Amino acid sequence: MSHKAVTRQAPSPKVTTRDRILDAAILRFSRQSYEATGLRDIAADVDVDVAYVHRCFGSKERLFAAAVEAALQPEAMLSGKAEDLAATLARELVAEDYGPDDVRPLDIIIHSLSSADASRVLRDVVARSFIEPLAAKLGHRDQLNASLITALLAGTGILRTVLGIAPLQEAEGGRLEAMMTAALEAVIASAGVRVEPGA
Repeated sequence: MSHKAVTRQAPSPKVTTRDRILDAAILRFSRQSYEATGLRDIAADVDVDVAYVHRCFGSKERLFAAAVEAALQPEAMLSGKAEDLAATLARELVAEDYGPDDVRPLDIIIHSLSSADASRVLRDVVARSFIEPLAAKLGHRDQLNASLITALLAGTGILRTVLGIAPLQEAEGGRLEAMMTAALEAVIASAGVRVEPGA
């Protein structure tokens, strides 16, 4: 969903072992399924004992949740003004500044959707880290609008980046960005709309 992809680099002196474990987990989970990713593999990537990974994160599930949240970077997407949010999110959707070592935010989600355990974690992280803050930023008490915005972004992102649907490959500043901005603005504006039963 965000184009500010997570780039994995050589560790600097200020990077903690915990950060290196999280980086290794993001890479592993973005390239293989939840089930295929083992804590021992992640520990080996960082050259630490698996017990240290447990000490830092508690469980594979918690490490996965931390990796998903770090990859999504919701604070970056939701940091601007509320009135600019639709345009900002649409621009993030079509931005193309990924390098070969970057992890796109949807990479982890896509690789783990078929796992029941991972889906539960994904649902919790997306609700807590993106939908709830988005609803709060929009001033909405219920989360329907924020959930629909998230669905539009995720669905379009998957069709664009995973399936490579040709009409959705348009670059920044094109019709896709304009149409997505308009769609998101319409969802945002419909917050107070009430539908009468039978209407």
